[in-house]
Amino acid sequence: MSIEVFRDAWGIPHLRAADPLELARAQGRVTALDRAWQLEVERHRAEGTTAAFLGPAETGWDTFARQARLADTARRCHARLDAGTAAWVAAYATGVNEALPEGARRAPEFARTGLAPGRWEPWTPLAVWLSTHILFAGFPTKLWRDRVARLLGEEWTELFATDGPGTAGSNGWVVAGSRTASGAPLVAGDPHRIIEAPGVYQQIRLACPDYDVLGLAVPGVPGLAHFGHAGTVAWAITNAMADYQDLYRERLRRRPDGGIEALGPDGWEPAAAHTETIPVRDAAPATVTVVETARGPVIAGADNPSGDGIWDAVSLRHPPRVTGDVGFAALPALLRARDVTDIDRALDGWVEPVNVVQAADTDGGLLHRVAGHVPVRDRTNRLRVVPAWDARHAWAPDPTPTPTPTPRETVGAYAVMANARGLAAPLGVEFAPPHRARRIAALLDASAAWTPEAMTAIHTDTDNPSAARLLAAVHATDPAALSPGARAVRDRLLGWDRRMAADSTDAGLYAAVRGAVVRGLAAHPAFSALRGPGPDPYPELFAPWLALGPRVAFALETLLADGPVPAADRAGTVRAALEETAAGETPPAWGTTHRLAPWQALPDEDDTWPGLGGDHDCVLSTSSVPGFTDRGARASAARFVWDLADRDRSLWVVPFGASGIPGDPHHRDQLPHWLRGDLVPVTTDWDHLVPDRTPMSTPEHVQTVAGFGTVRIDRIDPAADAPLLHRWVNEDRARYWGMHGTTVDQVRDVYAHLDALPTHHGFLVRRDDEPVAVFQTYDPEADRVSACYDARPGDIGVHLFVAPSAAPERGFTEHLLTALIDFALTTRTRLVAEPDATNTKALTRLTRAGFTLGPDIVLPEVDLPEVFLPEKRARLAFYEKS
Repeated sequence: MSIEVFRDAWGIPHLRAADPLELARAQGRVTALDRAWQLEVERHRAEGTTAAFLGPAETGWDTFARQARLADTARRCHARLDAGTAAWVAAYATGVNEALPEGARRAPEFARTGLAPGRWEPWTPLAVWLSTHILFAGFPTKLWRDRVARLLGEEWTELFATDGPGTAGSNGWVVAGSRTASGAPLVAGDPHRIIEAPGVYQQIRLACPDYDVLGLAVPGVPGLAHFGHAGTVAWAITNAMADYQDLYRERLRRRPDGGIEALGPDGWEPAAAHTETIPVRDAAPATVTVVETARGPVIAGADNPSGDGIWDAVSLRHPPRVTGDVGFAALPALLRARDVTDIDRALDGWVEPVNVVQAADTDGGLLHRVAGHVPVRDRTNRLRVVPAWDARHAWAPDPTPTPTPTPRETVGAYAVMANARGLAAPLGVEFAPPHRARRIAALLDASAAWTPEAMTAIHTDTDNPSAARLLAAVHATDPAALSPGARAVRDRLLGWDRRMAADSTDAGLYAAVRGAVVRGLAAHPAFSALRGPGPDPYPELFAPWLALGPRVAFALETLLADGPVPAADRAGTVRAALEETAAGETPPAWGTTHRLAPWQALPDEDDTWPGLGGDHDCVLSTSSVPGFTDRGARASAARFVWDLADRDRSLWVVPFGASGIPGDPHHRDQLPHWLRGDLVPVTTDWDHLVPDRTPMSTPEHVQTVAGFGTVRIDRIDPAADAPLLHRWVNEDRARYWGMHGTTVDQVRDVYAHLDALPTHHGFLVRRDDEPVAVFQTYDPEADRVSACYDARPGDIGVHLFVAPSAAPERGFTEHLLTALIDFALTTRTRLVAEPDATNTKALTRLTRAGFTLGPDIVLPEVDLPEVFLPEKRARLAFYEKS
């Protein structure tokens, strides 16, 4: 296997391999080396086993992952992959497994938690994808709407409709060549997600003879699903805000034999049920009941609270579980794309999440479409929990995917998507307010000669259009009815430029008043029925979607103009907020309280994070929960500009860095640039990249030798290691090795032959990552040495060649042999060496290391097609396992 790894100035991996399968394997390897902890956290999240090493706080997620049957769905979808895609995904998982032990050794979180690196199955990348996106469409919002309809009234079901706390969005825009300085299109954007550390997007480049693509990968998933630049074509996505997950009110009962039945449209029908045990660190294991009806897995109420009779539960139905397809066949097709037609065709097979896609190519082609699977069913399904026994709520047969024709638009000068109602309107219920989309369009209209560098002004725009509604209410407040302090607050707000800059004290003042308004409205008697746990005690995991305060915060614009709170009370709430703010301490600059708050599986001991500019409805979208916390949990998980005129003029940035290893130079080196709104350059010239000599295979053995360093033993890669070995074996002092005068190709062929034998193995030995020796082992019964002594079970033959360039200090070989002997005796009981009888240095070193010298022997000549071994006078040496 031939794999090359390069790094740019930001530590971003650039991978080059002989074919797509080797490249996928290389992507898995380098990701495991850079982000082992992140990968294992994601694997455990998908399998519902995080509490085993993170503790009881994760039991809620593990319960959901198991009850939603994420891993089982991944296995089901993997079984239906075409052979080519299955092999490609399996190659990625193989690469992860090969490098995971080394990656775990570098990541301190493993030692902190006692977690041992596990094994990735071929279906694991699909499980990670499902786990990452299962909440993307925000199905818990249906629990909230159902509660509103039942407790507040059917007319208020959509009162709180908004791009609310559980959903994720993005900004995206594509600009035609007629509006750029180069005459070629630009594709730009920034996905808004819960900010995670390490970051949810991994900058990477994947190159092989079939393609050369750079972009943003999801760690744990091969390819570049969402954002990529292939040179002749580039693409990006935003969340379409489509609704494609349904919740059903299930009626369950237990049969006399202990089984469970569910009430369906045709009466009572059997449901699958079993129990699982969740291991929990520092606590007793938790038992989980897993139930699945004809609609889907039960995610709430699987256990009968009363112990007998009939009880209600809620099941989840979503396309991958129903169809056995998560859309992974689109991933390798995207990498092979050459123009927007190829992108369009590849995305016809996309499933989840449902996205708006924007793409452009070097011929001026532009694409703006929806991609994904949205089942055809009754509109009520989109709004709330629907009765499982009512046939009106069944999905159309097959089930029918997104209604045809696929929603798409012809792109003029530009196209913008920022999660607002528009292209995907027929497919969803709740969309983001139009503020970001309108603001981006207005900014794009300001120039006819856009460059990649100029796009940063759009990414970082902090104008807050959603403030207009509250500012209008402040303006409508009679100054005479306010105290002098409150009048001063009112005057400052009315003179504010509406920009949520981090250093703006006026923005901080606005945030303080807004928070007081949110709290005041949430406390109004009109919403009293929505406070508290409600009639249905849903799992704690869904609490962010069911809490009244955040719902009021994100729907504030609507609630200031409409809803059950009378107009006079709304005005009184604004007046009271001005007074409350005036009476309190002067609010600081916005960035003082609006600080980054990333999610971390294992939080840093020092959680001091920097301040942020922007706000939920700014283009620089950084979301907190007004009225309850200013900490920003959602923001741009990456920013990018893809230039179709010259890929090297493209720009990108992520919140942290390329490495997930604390203390690594590239762990958080991009954070200052991300905070300032800067983008870092894309580099594609291989000559401007630095080769990464880090071993790309799983070590056969790693051992720290006191006073010497860490010894790492890897299988020799004949193609990759041949040039190094060729230099070594042709040195004058290497004459005993018997390969003087060989070419690089001959060295490669010798070790390729050795690698193909089940009885002979070659290893490259490193000291603190520096190659220092070749170590070979063999089964004496399968070697010419067996003609010279009576081999016994448990024998293993060994050869050692210390590199001429190692320039060993005194005691070097003896220290090295300490680790090599331990490695060789892992499964054997006696070592057999047969150095040249005249090589006194080697014999002396073996004796010092504990070998017992035996008789001189003559090894017969061996002439094979791949290798010739001349007759050799040697001396036997033995080392017995103690």
